[in-house]
Amino acid sequence: KTTLIRIINQITGPDSGEVIFNGSRLKREHVHLIGYLPEERGLYKKMKVGEQAMYLAQLKGLSATEAKKELKEWFERFDIMPWWNKKVEELSKGMAQKVQFVTTVIHKPQLLILDEPFSGFDPINIELIRKEILRLRDEGSTIVLSTHNMGSVEELCDKITLINNSHVVLSGDVDAIRAEHSANLYELKFEGNMIAFTNALWTNYELLEKESEKNSHTCTVRILGDKSVNDLIHAIIGEVEIREIRKVVRSMTEIFIQTVENVNLNPGEEAA
Repeated sequence: KTTLIRIINQITGPDSGEVIFNGSRLKREHVHLIGYLPEERGLYKKMKVGEQAMYLAQLKGLSATEAKKELKEWFERFDIMPWWNKKVEELSKGMAQKVQFVTTVIHKPQLLILDEPFSGFDPINIELIRKEILRLRDEGSTIVLSTHNMGSVEELCDKITLINNSHVVLSGDVDAIRAEHSANLYELKFEGNMIAFTNALWTNYELLEKESEKNSHTCTVRILGDKSVNDLIHAIIGEVEIREIRKVVRSMTEIFIQTVENVNLNPGEEAA
């Protein structure tokens, strides 16, 4: 993923293939339409915050007047205006990251690439950055979020691509993927004989996970074929005492782990 991001930003040239941007082959001038926040943060420590923000904004095509106006609005929104005349080295890590986020988006990029944008932030600032990302999306920016945090994926992303050992192992709409991996999954809590419960499932249901403590059990069951949850209840109700039943919706973390484990077990099925 790092290599792909560097190619899009024209930091690294591809060995083969091409990148299409807005219907045409990626060109040098497209750099001004892209915003990139790398995972490795970097600001000039000896420069004053405002001076550096102005410099970076003008590098991205804003005039001095435009840059000052836009930066003032962002600095006030992020509550960092009092630090305008401070040196970068005086900033906390979180403050410095807010400054770098602002300088990444100041030119209203059509494509915004964020590599682990929440790293090092406390929960309050994570929520602040999350809201700004969604606002930028709603205003028309296409956003590529590179992250290992599956919670961020579920909260922010419309589409996802999972990469394992440089291979795409899963790609598509987030909601559709979650629905597919959660299809016909139910968690049951019950008391009774585990063997009787297993026998009642027989061929129409698949027992995926189980935890037992004395006579109490928690199991995850997949309903097969055209059977319904009512059929499942009917099959087991004479054998055990049901305490709870609920539909399981897999998290993206669970889906990622399961997908990677399946690929590692069947390496010949990796998709390039």
